[in-house]
Amino acid sequence: MTDKSGTDKSGTDKSGVHWSNVSVRYPGAATQAVTGVSFTAASGSVTAVVGPNGSGKSTLVRALLRRVPLLEGRILIAGTDSASLTQRVLAQRVAVVVQREEPAFPMLAREYVALGRAPHVEAWGADPRATAAIHEAVSQAGVHDLLDRRTDELSGGEWQRLRLARAIAQESETIVLDEPTTFLDIAHEMSAFELLADLARRGRAVLAVSHQLNLVSRFADRIVLLHRGAVVADGTPDDVIRASVLEAVYEWPLVVSRDPAIGAPTLVPLRRRSVRPRT
Repeated sequence: MTDKSGTDKSGTDKSGVHWSNVSVRYPGAATQAVTGVSFTAASGSVTAVVGPNGSGKSTLVRALLRRVPLLEGRILIAGTDSASLTQRVLAQRVAVVVQREEPAFPMLAREYVALGRAPHVEAWGADPRATAAIHEAVSQAGVHDLLDRRTDELSGGEWQRLRLARAIAQESETIVLDEPTTFLDIAHEMSAFELLADLARRGRAVLAVSHQLNLVSRFADRIVLLHRGAVVADGTPDDVIRASVLEAVYEWPLVVSRDPAIGAPTLVPLRRRSVRPRT
């Protein structure tokens, strides 16, 4: 039996996605890409995974998609081991926007968004939710003006927004995004994270892998910091976005202050060499 938060009487979280002691080693690699990683992307919240290049962030997404095998551990989706799910059921439960993706052939943007419904198509092509789901996704992602254009005609930012629309159309319980603001300008970066926060408020589990520490500090409910394939900090933005923590991981001097608008921690990287002030 579970309570309203999705936690059963044993204390196990039955909602969202849980990485449990996950370790991955790529074939031929001398060291593991991730080692003993455990955390939960809970329903109703935005969880951000951050860390330097090569710290294992994207590997966790590939492991979720079963593109790399687990050396040990397991990944639970709503309490079920993902290894036991068919690809179709996995796609119904988790929508993923990966860093790099190009269609094999150009298509209309509206056709691309409709691909998000593929996991839900029943025999004879029936999908009673398709029209409503696609309409809502297009509206939420703000891509209505792109629908009659071909995917190979879109800018990087337009393409990123369209991919987000396709993921929303999938109507999965969990949405995972690997660098969701790539190619986006400031306004669209903010709009994207506002949208992710809204999806979480509606009950979805949102996991964002990102290098944008100041953005995730403003929008994430929880931040998981990776370094050399292991979790070195896990908690609220106030817990993780601290100079003493981040300087050791990124090996760069920085100052953490407060966002004047909402009070979230915000960081400023410092220059290592003193420079002459501009006049």
